[in-house]
Order: sequence, then C-alpha cells, then structure tokens
Amino acid sequence: MDEPTRRFLETQSVAHLATADATGVPHVVPICFALIGQTLYVAIDEKPKRGDFRRLRRLRNIAENPRVAVVADHYEPDWTKLGFVLAHGSARILSEGDEEHARAVAALRDKYPQYQSMALEERPMIAADIVSVSTWGRLGE
Repeated sequence: MDEPTRRFLETQSVAHLATADATGVPHVVPICFALIGQTLYVAIDEKPKRGDFRRLRRLRNIAENPRVAVVADHYEPDWTKLGFVLAHGSARILSEGDEEHARAVAALRDKYPQYQSMALEERPMIAADIVSVSTWGRLGE
C-alpha cells in the first residue's frame, strides 16, 4: 500500500465492510476501523445491535467465508474532489485477551474517543488482512 492510500485510510472515520456467506450472499455494514500495518481492525462495539452481538451476520459470514472488501470514500458536491479506496482482504476473528486484539483496541481508542468508555476488551474483533488495494480519484492533498 502506498503512502497516499495509507494516509487516506487513516483520515477516514467511516468505511463499509462487505462480507458474504458460504453461498455468496453479500452483506454490507458501515464500520469504524483502525489500520495497523496491512491490517484493518473493526471492533464489535457497544453501539446498538439487533440481538446477541456474538451472532452478528458479519461474524457468521467471516466464519463461513473469510474474503471481505472494505470501501472508504470521500464525497463532495464538487465531483473533482471525489476519491475512494477499495481494499480486498482475508478476515479473521480475534478473541478477547489476545495480544493482537489488545493492540487493535488501543488503536481504535486512539482514533475514536467514543471507544474510551466501551468494553472492547470483552468483545471479539475483526482483523482484515489486506491482500489488494484499488484507488480512484483524489486521495487528499
């Protein structure tokens, strides 16, 4: 991943995570994320969820099919300023108490003050290891 792409991702607050089940049925959700090296980390946080957070479709899908895509984009009415990064990767579910999990929690708390009061240590984490990146448009100045 080149530096302009990394800087663009690091400055985005929201992206969209696409997963698919074993049969290929897609599922897309907005995410908050942190980038460490070549891995995007996504917390299963305490924002309201339907039902038990351990049964979220994104987690079930990753268990069945680890291939994921993440899109972070910048939109403005002036279309000369549009840009996006599409990252394809292989996802893993990190368990609470794991050293990588702890690093991801710290990175997410640095990026999002809202996470300071959430019990992220007690919840699984998605780690999406990036295998390819496509970009388009302006990725910043």
